[in-house]
Amino acid sequence: MSIALTVNGERAEVPGGWTVRDLVADRLGHEIGEDGLALDGTALGVAVAVDDAVVPRSRWAARPLEADARCELVTAVQGG
Repeated sequence: MSIALTVNGERAEVPGGWTVRDLVADRLGHEIGEDGLALDGTALGVAVAVDDAVVPRSRWAARPLEADARCELVTAVQGG
């Protein structure tokens, strides 16, 4: 079963039972550990908010995604 939610302003369908960690891993293409860090050591440079509340990296694995949630993945960009 899948659930519908919004990711960066676009509708998306994800498997039911997914967490913020699963969404970030899917979008960035990296496996992510319980601590929110990429298992391959890659710096992710991303922050996540769900329904206007920032989800700390250490809570990504524990924060389930719910139907109709509004998720924002913001990546850091160097320069100006």
